[in-house]
Amino acid sequence: MLLGLRTAIYPAPDLPAARDWYSRLVGHAPYFDEPFYVGFEVGGFELGLVPDATPGTDGPQPLWGVADAAAAMQRLAELGATVLDPVQEVGGGIKVGAVRDPFGNRLGIIENPHFSAANLR
Repeated sequence: MLLGLRTAIYPAPDLPAARDWYSRLVGHAPYFDEPFYVGFEVGGFELGLVPDATPGTDGPQPLWGVADAAAAMQRLAELGATVLDPVQEVGGGIKVGAVRDPFGNRLGIIENPHFSAANLR
């Protein structure tokens, strides 16, 4: 039934500011940019921004893959994110952490040496 992560959507009441911040974070402009939705392609997945929802750190908590969790956490902090959960190893060489983006949303990261892009469908 489930085919895997496709999209993680983040509330962004200030859509232009969120678009600019996430553009700096992911390193490129969105592929879809409308007043009702902004979409970024990130490693074959979608990070979406919507203006008509309330930011928060509760609820679903997707984790975005990174090559180096410590370096990613440092970059997020440089971009103005606030550390919620410092990077920690959770077993098997897997490292996770989370920040609050400047708009109030939880953004999780994961460094997983066992992840194989070959398994994506």
